[in-house]
Amino acid sequence: MSFIEPHFGEIIALLTAVVWAGAVILFKKSGETVHPIGLNLFKDLLALLLFLPTMWILGESLFRSVPVWDYILLLASGALGIGLADTLYFKSLNRLGAGLMSIVVCLYSPFIIVLSMFYLNETLTLWQVFGAGLIVSAVLAASFERQSNGLTRRQIAEGMIWGILAQIANGVGIVMIKPLLDRSPLLWVTEVRLVGGVAVLLIAVAVHKKRREIIQSVKSKQRWVYTLSGSIMGGFLAMVLWLGGMKFTQASIASALNQTASVFIFIFAVLFLKEPITRYRLIGIGLAMLGVMLVTVL
Repeated sequence: MSFIEPHFGEIIALLTAVVWAGAVILFKKSGETVHPIGLNLFKDLLALLLFLPTMWILGESLFRSVPVWDYILLLASGALGIGLADTLYFKSLNRLGAGLMSIVVCLYSPFIIVLSMFYLNETLTLWQVFGAGLIVSAVLAASFERQSNGLTRRQIAEGMIWGILAQIANGVGIVMIKPLLDRSPLLWVTEVRLVGGVAVLLIAVAVHKKRREIIQSVKSKQRWVYTLSGSIMGGFLAMVLWLGGMKFTQASIASALNQTASVFIFIFAVLFLKEPITRYRLIGIGLAMLGVMLVTVL
């Protein structure tokens, strides 16, 4: 028996982190000219189209005989967790850069835990409380940078607020459908949520005062290669790998390995975007990953 066979799920989960990290770097490059709403809409539309034949190949139906309320919940979850959250994520990424953003996104785990306490009556362990505290400390440590890539501390704070709001929206979007997730095919859930995300983004573009600029930014050939490749990697490939990791290994293990994306984003930001390595960033990513491990594993 080879090494790969018994650890297939873990390998896929780790590969998910690497692919998503690569997509974030591409999104950062694309975001230099493409509006966050336009980038998110393109990403989700492409993913929606790619998942349709995937569902057909795997024999999964888009329409299931479930209560209408299930569809409403999933559409609302997609509108919040994909439409709003990812747009805020791209806005924060454009402001902070990939390195600092890799620390902020670690807040996702503690937000999920806190929301699960209130809405799902789940309990926290002392280790999880300690881990959440470490993650918050990591974000605070990263925010102490006086300047980063020419940004003032105020601009860094604004970028972090957008990033934090993105994680809150993402967390609420997941927790609100947690009971439904436990009894539904993940591929079907993903597709319906994408429909909700695309719908709210189309509405946002339609009512936005700068809708022409948003559409033109997506059409720009200057960053087209980054927009397309990032959307395929982040919107489709990473999601397929994530589903595979959840299928072939324990959810807790897959979740912990997925969180290592922050480390890969941090490394890729230095290698490909030439973002600086600072003392506060190193402290931040170290504390954040330790906190994530405590929150998800123990």
